[in-house]
Amino acid sequence: MARYQTTFHVSVANLLLAFVTAGGAGAATLAEDADTVCKGLVGGTDAVKVDSTAFLGPSQLVVAERGPTPSGRITPANPAFCKVLGHIDPTDPKAPPIRFQVNLPVEWNGRSLQYGGGGFNGVLITGLALPSAAPFDKPSPLARGFVTYGTDSGHETKPGEPPQVFALNDEAFENFAHRSYKKVRDAAVGLMERAYGKKPEKMYFMGSSEGGREGLTMAQRYPDDFDGIFSRVPVINWVGLLHASMSAGLVTMGEGWIRPAQVKLVADAVRATCDKADGSEDALVQDPVGCKAAFKVEKLRCASGESGDQCLSDAQVNSIQTVQGAYKFPFPLANGLDDYPGWGVSGEDTPPFGPTGGWSAWWLGKAAPAQPPAPENGISWVYGAGATQYVFARDPKLDVTAYKPEDHKARLLEVSNLMDSTNPDLSRFRERKGKLIVLEYMADYAQSPYAGIRYFENVERLMGTATVAQFARLYTAPGVDHVGSGAPANVDMLSVLVDWVEKDQAPGDLEVTEQKVEAPAFPVARSLPLCRWPAWPHFKSGPVTDAASYFCAP
Repeated sequence: MARYQTTFHVSVANLLLAFVTAGGAGAATLAEDADTVCKGLVGGTDAVKVDSTAFLGPSQLVVAERGPTPSGRITPANPAFCKVLGHIDPTDPKAPPIRFQVNLPVEWNGRSLQYGGGGFNGVLITGLALPSAAPFDKPSPLARGFVTYGTDSGHETKPGEPPQVFALNDEAFENFAHRSYKKVRDAAVGLMERAYGKKPEKMYFMGSSEGGREGLTMAQRYPDDFDGIFSRVPVINWVGLLHASMSAGLVTMGEGWIRPAQVKLVADAVRATCDKADGSEDALVQDPVGCKAAFKVEKLRCASGESGDQCLSDAQVNSIQTVQGAYKFPFPLANGLDDYPGWGVSGEDTPPFGPTGGWSAWWLGKAAPAQPPAPENGISWVYGAGATQYVFARDPKLDVTAYKPEDHKARLLEVSNLMDSTNPDLSRFRERKGKLIVLEYMADYAQSPYAGIRYFENVERLMGTATVAQFARLYTAPGVDHVGSGAPANVDMLSVLVDWVEKDQAPGDLEVTEQKVEAPAFPVARSLPLCRWPAWPHFKSGPVTDAASYFCAP
């Protein structure tokens, strides 16, 4: 069991001073007796119910010795706030309710932040953690004076149950697709109006992975609802991703499974081919796009009569080529897409923080794929095979090795229209002066960064590059895996969004840091430029661990 230690006390009053003052005319406070105001929120009308509230005093920052991700080991300090737990009743009595949590700070800056979920959701997002990509030493949004909130998306995952079971109910699945985030957003606005006597002046959304898809969904389906959206590693081509994930698992069911020593063999070969391309030798591939074109996995093929960990069999070479190649559908899905782009190169051997790193965590697992998926299998197989059974075929006993997309065309089109956040028409979001930032990690093996890159380029193709530059940015971070491990990944995107939305300060190239989880300083181990796509960091001179030693260029 992980041991926790309090690292230092934060003076919340001082912490709030700078941020609440920055709120200007939008700032507000709960009534003098905030506890009474908090208790008075219980109840509700129509389908939206507040089940309980609690007035909580200031807390301290806490760091755990272990956690699923580096940022997951940090519980940030929070100010005095009213914690509101509630639910939204379903229309179908067999569907679960949508549960939500809203956090109302005593000192409010007039802004709100909705947190996205992850995976297949089914867990209540509290809105109390650090948001996506946030530096460890920055105050939480709640401590900065934001109202924060999140949802379970309309279902609760139960222990021992596949995470996709909820999808057998139409309303639960539609809530997961998009309706729950809109409903909870509106419920949160109502609570803010009751608590403070006014609606929020600016509303923000930040999400990663499934939460990144949710952010893009809000920009596309509900463009009037948010002023600024940050979408990190979004699983936007959802149907394509899960089919490609299953396909990647199927090729490793037998002799195609790749052993841990061979994962390192491939990673070493990638670094040998591409590490020096940016002008430095730092064990990091700064230009993964160029590297994908340059690296030839077939050069690692075993010669006749050879075997072992120092080469790859024909089946293993085929597995890697399958992962790096596109998955093709026999018919187009939503918005005309008929494939899912392959994964890239680099970071194959990223050390895992729990179930998060490189090929071993996401693709290969500790053992070859099984039916039904086993805990030692890669996450992509668990997700892809489970989605095939519960979402696409809606047959929990389906033998996925016999599955064919063409046999389920109507259902795939239905799901794609619900789940795939691939609509490039963001004209209404732009007209409302909304701002969007997308961040892709180039060593991501949970989803392909090339799906997000293609989406952004499709937006530019439809709306024009100059027009898109007025309201949207795409950044790519080399060497970083799905959850922000492996290379510098931390950046205060909330401040970047606020400055762009409220001060019209359009962001250029930024900087990301890799921090040690050592409070209170959280020292920076390395920094790099975070370049606007299609640029990437080039080395000029100086320490390879310092962002100032690089410049961004295509």
